[in-house]
Amino acid sequence: MLADENIKNSNELEFAVFCIENVAAKLGMDAERVYQAFTEKSDILNGYIVPEYEVLHTQSREYIVDDLLDVMKDIFCQRPDFG
Repeated sequence: MLADENIKNSNELEFAVFCIENVAAKLGMDAERVYQAFTEKSDILNGYIVPEYEVLHTQSREYIVDDLLDVMKDIFCQRPDFG
């Protein structure tokens, strides 16, 4: 993961919501559970999504979701507490 960064503006906030909702839709689960996975069970939101916003937000929805699923797989296969 990269250095933690907090959401700084409405564009980053909208992108974070976009990521959470689209990963949840792909996994067929509640967005709240994905939010918890990105914030409480890992540091994906502030350690990856926010710091990489400038690059990620230029990619397609499919690319972003697949990339985040790969990040989740790397984290939760090492520490399977997603739950």
